[in-house]
Amino acid sequence: MEKILLKASVRSELGKSANKHLRKEGKVPGVIYKGGKAGINIQVDQNDLWHALHTEAGENAIITMDISDKGKPAQKTVIVKEMQAHPLSEKFLHVDFYEVSLKEKLKVNVPVTVKGESIGVKEEDGILAQLLWELEVECLPTEIPEHIDVYVDELKIGDAIHAKDITPPAGVELLGDPEQIIVTVHPPKAEEVLEEEEVAEEEGAEAEPEVIKKGKKEEEEVPEGEGEAAPPAE
Repeated sequence: MEKILLKASVRSELGKSANKHLRKEGKVPGVIYKGGKAGINIQVDQNDLWHALHTEAGENAIITMDISDKGKPAQKTVIVKEMQAHPLSEKFLHVDFYEVSLKEKLKVNVPVTVKGESIGVKEEDGILAQLLWELEVECLPTEIPEHIDVYVDELKIGDAIHAKDITPPAGVELLGDPEQIIVTVHPPKAEEVLEEEEVAEEEGAEAEPEVIKKGKKEEEEVPEGEGEAAPPAE
């Protein structure tokens, strides 16, 4: 696993005005949490954070954070818990970290990567649909996979791969509903439309005599800041 270092410093001035000033200086306000303990308010460099999160591990990167507090250095092992970014510039506005132990398992979402070309698409003109883009897993921080590969080569029209069909890497446990569909192959659109029209015609034909017998249906009723950790007590 690539070792990622990130420098940070404790910030004492809190609130929107102070955070706005930090961003103008190229800094990102953030908080480090651990369990039920009060968070530590920190600031990190915008560019340093960008590089830390653009490795192959992505947002699940295990970061060793060097924290300076009035000249006193400290190190914490963290992962990103939540980020806020500007919708246009994509610059980070705020970031929450979670302190972890390399000896304790944690739950994270891992990206799903589809591999191969299915028979249903290649030979039957079907349409491959990916319904799930992440899978929740539980494992040690050092064993978090960068992504989970799903191979679709054998899928024909109507076939699907469920979460239960995936074999995770050693030491990694898949969480969530095992029946959830990750990827499936639909029939060609023209075929789908034709089937829908046929069903609609059949339903219409069956519905017509029922309306004549029962008359008009009764009308249906229409039913009527930014996170900051609290400063420690003096």
